[in-house]
Amino acid sequence: MRKRKVPLRKCIACQEMKPKKELIRVVRTPDEEVVIDPSGKASGRGAYICAQMECFETALKKKAFDRALKIKLGDAGYEKLKQEWEELQS
Repeated sequence: MRKRKVPLRKCIACQEMKPKKELIRVVRTPDEEVVIDPSGKASGRGAYICAQMECFETALKKKAFDRALKIKLGDAGYEKLKQEWEELQS
């Protein structure tokens, strides 16, 4: 029996390679909206981040979402993303 290869992705904040299932996907949808994708299957450009609050805050500070998703989020976009993040963590 062959072992399945575990897909790895890099966290945009801490730059560590981790299994895809351990990371949370943030996606820029085709209609230019940025949302958290818990299923990991939404269409659009995606970026992965660790499920830790420290990594999320680092990504916000470094504007890592802007670079990874190739979009200018702005303050309102970051606030919306932060609210979604907190809802996901609770």
